[in-house]
Amino acid sequence: MSGPEGKARGRRGGGRAGNAARRMKSGAIEQMPWRLPVNADRPTEPLREEGVQAIHDGAMRILEGIGIAFYNDEARTLLKQAGCRVEGEQVFMDRAFVMEMVGKAPSRWTMTPRNPERQLVMGDNHILFGNVSSPPNYWDLELGRKVPGTREHCANLLKLTQVFNCIHFTGGYPVEPQDIHASIRHLDVLFDTLTLTDKVVHAYALGAERVEDAMEMVRLAGGLSHEDFEASPRMFTNINSTSPLKHDHPMMDGWMRMARRNQGLVVTPFTLAGAMAPVTMAGAVAQSLAEALSAVALAQYIRPGAACAIGTFTSNVDMKSGAPAFGTPEYMRATQMTGQMARFYGLPMRASGVCAANVPDAQAMWETCNSLWSAVQSCTNMVYHAAGWLEGGLIASPEKFVMDCEELQIIQRYMEPEICATGPAEIALEAIAEVGTDGHFFGIAHTQERYTTAFHQPFVSDWRNYEAFEAAGGAWTAERAHHLFKDIIAQFEAPEMPSDHRAALAEFVAKRKEDGGAPTDF
Repeated sequence: MSGPEGKARGRRGGGRAGNAARRMKSGAIEQMPWRLPVNADRPTEPLREEGVQAIHDGAMRILEGIGIAFYNDEARTLLKQAGCRVEGEQVFMDRAFVMEMVGKAPSRWTMTPRNPERQLVMGDNHILFGNVSSPPNYWDLELGRKVPGTREHCANLLKLTQVFNCIHFTGGYPVEPQDIHASIRHLDVLFDTLTLTDKVVHAYALGAERVEDAMEMVRLAGGLSHEDFEASPRMFTNINSTSPLKHDHPMMDGWMRMARRNQGLVVTPFTLAGAMAPVTMAGAVAQSLAEALSAVALAQYIRPGAACAIGTFTSNVDMKSGAPAFGTPEYMRATQMTGQMARFYGLPMRASGVCAANVPDAQAMWETCNSLWSAVQSCTNMVYHAAGWLEGGLIASPEKFVMDCEELQIIQRYMEPEICATGPAEIALEAIAEVGTDGHFFGIAHTQERYTTAFHQPFVSDWRNYEAFEAAGGAWTAERAHHLFKDIIAQFEAPEMPSDHRAALAEFVAKRKEDGGAPTDF
């Protein structure tokens, strides 16, 4: 491997010196406490009122005149029952019906995992971050190459998910374990997820068995009755429409099953401008909204008040190669535009922290930062893939996970209201008078009382001068992140779970494996 990471690998002996090691304490990183960040900033709204109305009208005209293909027979039957026009697999929805159904969806809802202290709020300007989800491949600095994901890789990324307080939910398999047969993969990975973490979990809507198994496993892990499980959301699913303008059978099946049992529902069209959507951002966003709102309307018809959110994955392709591009100016504007439209519809929104880079290098971080800050600017409520994503979603990396968590802590610190407090202690006139024109602020009481908490403290960044950096071994960022990853895994302790809950969970998994798991021909 060439480049800075290759140089760093050649110097691994000095990697433990420096910031990462100094900030380890009894095997645990020094980090901000668990919290649900609230974004108090005004959203960036690139659309004028006439622009909002134009995109809304475009989405409605798609639903009314072009239609959405629903490949699920039950979904078409229900929508026809609701008064929609159905021609073969194509469903046409009147805008009055769509807006009536969308109006039933709550603008705020909660999800409560097995640890109630980890309850999440979707809406109310909260912004929640989740781990990388669903890459088939894994890369770390020790391997130095891309390999198929394994259960061990997946478990280690789940451990990072649990340890970092800036990660609020698990968005699915942080890497697909290719060493587990697809028929039982969901059972083993969800067992690991529920025992290695105590945060909100996700179910893949890939056939009835996977969704039903996931809901039962979450219920058992929490020791819940069926009534308690369905009283309020305990988990969620995210489905992707098959752009352009299609909803497939298995995802829509899972969507309806989760709606009936009052669990969280997120629909995220995968609209790449220039490929699966118009090359213009306004057209791509209008199409994305039509695809998302059609699913929300169905969920509300099935269960009025179902907890729904719309997602955006609208970006552009590289017109030279056809490859997806992320963190681009177009991606950022599309996210902001979709956030503006989500507020128009009164729905929570999901975005992503994504990049097209292949290794955890500078490109990876600037593209991811562009993605993350566009989520902040759009007042997004749920950020998928906020830590660990590479190669457009084909690689999960623990170094990238750690580096992304550094940025997430910066965002969370940025949102803390005390930074902008303006009381007498913050204006600090007495301190300014004490120092006057001749002194400095390092040693005065006002500084000494606050210096340990006044500013953000990183766990990966190195703020020393070059000579100190070199003396400590000259470890580049990815290497420091690698050593921090290794230390976290070595010291990891799983969160407590009552023994009877764990036994019930293990028994269920064993029985479902005996039954053959889930079909793989969906």
